[in-house]
Amino acid sequence: MEAGTSQPHSPTAIRTDLAAIFVSLELSRSTWLITSLSPGNGEKMSKHSVVGGDVTALLGRFTQLQEKVRSRTGNQVPIVSIQEAGLDGFWIDRVLKANGIESYVVDPASIATSRRRRRAKTDKLDGEALVRALLAFKRGEPRVCAMVNAPSPEEEDRRRLCRERKVLIAERVKHVNRIKGLLFGQGISGYEPLRKNRRKQLDELHTGDGRPLPTHLKTQISRELDRLELLLEQITAVENERDTLLAAQKNSVAATLIPTGAMLCEVKGIGLEFAAVLWTEGLFRHFDNRRQVAAYAGLAPTPWQSGTIDHEQGVSKAGNPRLRTTMIQLSWLWLRHQPQSALSQWFTARVQSSGGRAKKSAIVALARKLLVALWKYVIAGVVIEGAVLKTA
Repeated sequence: MEAGTSQPHSPTAIRTDLAAIFVSLELSRSTWLITSLSPGNGEKMSKHSVVGGDVTALLGRFTQLQEKVRSRTGNQVPIVSIQEAGLDGFWIDRVLKANGIESYVVDPASIATSRRRRRAKTDKLDGEALVRALLAFKRGEPRVCAMVNAPSPEEEDRRRLCRERKVLIAERVKHVNRIKGLLFGQGISGYEPLRKNRRKQLDELHTGDGRPLPTHLKTQISRELDRLELLLEQITAVENERDTLLAAQKNSVAATLIPTGAMLCEVKGIGLEFAAVLWTEGLFRHFDNRRQVAAYAGLAPTPWQSGTIDHEQGVSKAGNPRLRTTMIQLSWLWLRHQPQSALSQWFTARVQSSGGRAKKSAIVALARKLLVALWKYVIAGVVIEGAVLKTA
């Protein structure tokens, strides 16, 4: 835009015949900003704040908006709301839907913004932008934004097991590394805190110059082992809950339930943890086609085409990071456990054709193909070509 081009002081909504009250919610810990565009109020957006977490005040404000519209136009119109996916999760969305309000949760990264180096950003401007995005979405404009498909409370709670285990494993690694680091500073290496005889080995350790472990150092390491043993117990408890969940799904006789986790466990190379992550993080959802499956995992390609420029930027990484990481790990294991499968042979031919220089990009492509193939397997029973299933 040229320097002399004028801009309006405040953005306005695209004029349309409104058949509803369009509302956006800017959520924070202390304040919820409600931005609304109502029929009979021109293109002016009204703003109102309520205390963060006060659902009664929020619903009361919605009632006031409907009463104002009814007094102006004589019509009773519904409310359509939108909010960004964030730390608040999906409980507000569920409350609104339970009260008969059409509610949407949008991926904030999917809304187009100004590419200026310095752009104005306030809750007021963001609220107006959300309302305009909601209007465009309801008009049916393609790719204006991406709405999040909120999981049910049961689906959301089920995936806590794998996520908690990942956090516990990371904490275990920190404690093990801390213990090894403390001992290495005394010239001691080779001590494994994860062994069952960890306490006995600790009593037998001597420093590099032949002294027994200093008293305070030994006490500190003992306390580290206390925390480490507690973590090991919690990890075992979480894994037992995970195994029970998979076993219960396998034994379920519900006709409407696809035993996704149990079916994945039948494939050679996929263990209980991988099966649980794939099930709880991605394959429990409904997808219309393979492109949606790849996009949800952030494994969809991202082309860059402009004029004579045409190259691939790599995967989008815009989807579920836990599912994407798991698929990359599973792809390497797939090559080891399923070397005769069509996917493994495709990978080998792809790498050999490039002289062995494209392993990283090829493994990402294999992860995408493998995820789509596993999706077809769990929803339609299509076994991957050449894949081996576990024996009973």
